[in-house]
Amino acid sequence: MNGEERTIGVSVPVPAPHGEHLQAVRRDVGDPLADAVPSHVTLMPPTPVDRTLWRRLTAHLGAIAAGAKPFRMTLRGTGTFRPVSPVVFVAVAEGISSCEMLERQVRSGPVHRELDFPYHPHVTIAHGIDEDGLDEAFDTLSAYECSFDVDGFDLYEHGSDQVWRSIRRFDFGAASS
Repeated sequence: MNGEERTIGVSVPVPAPHGEHLQAVRRDVGDPLADAVPSHVTLMPPTPVDRTLWRRLTAHLGAIAAGAKPFRMTLRGTGTFRPVSPVVFVAVAEGISSCEMLERQVRSGPVHRELDFPYHPHVTIAHGIDEDGLDEAFDTLSAYECSFDVDGFDLYEHGSDQVWRSIRRFDFGAASS
């Protein structure tokens, strides 16, 4: 990057203790990104953003959050994008339409981001590791289930240390600032 850009993502974080459990499984199956990527459901994938768009982006995200209502999310079982992509995930079983609506709104703003694949809300638990590790992740969480309330989303930044960190929370129903 040239110093004028930041790589960001927008996601619904998976709260404790569920997020930590999913990260531990990711770590246990040998995914090197386990400690760099908090458990989340993506609304906008990694996207370089020019700093001149930063205020417009955060105002856009604030307006979306202000108009959104909390919803229930249930994660249940595993799925995979193999053979197209070496990914195993925990499936979103409840809250899919809310995630789809938020994703469309987030990507409708000042930052344009084409998707490589159609949007499919999920929580990645293994990515780009060997087949045995992918199989282990798939089997380990095949009966997994948790539910939680979603009342906002986070803006993440990809740090120079390659770790994704939440840098701003956008609560649903809150006035944008």
